[in-house]
Amino acid sequence: MVALWTRRDKPIAPDDLSTEPDYRFTLANERTFLAWIRTAMTLLAASIVLGEFLRSADGHTNQIALRIISITCVLTATTLALNAYVRWDRVQHAMSRDQPLPRPANLMRITVASLCLIAVICVVVAART
Repeated sequence: MVALWTRRDKPIAPDDLSTEPDYRFTLANERTFLAWIRTAMTLLAASIVLGEFLRSADGHTNQIALRIISITCVLTATTLALNAYVRWDRVQHAMSRDQPLPRPANLMRITVASLCLIAVICVVVAART
């Protein structure tokens, strides 16, 4: 991964000058970024709710399952927030240079994998009770 600060530290070559992209595309990029941040914040809120359920959970299995789900939510939210910023920066950079937009490789995979893990844990806990 390219460090985010390298563009600002290197001298700008004449052929590397950026142009300001159309404001509609910039706003769409920001809306996408905010949607991923909103998803991350929802996962953080879910982990807090699960933490409150931990206090009233009966049985050792339920506490372990809730703790695993809560930690998975926190880790997923952190990863989504960081990847959302990296994605926003890469898209903004590509738009200002009139380059093709990068493919959204990580965000959807991380979200789907984490939600599948949480669903499997819920099914296992429900089957045991």
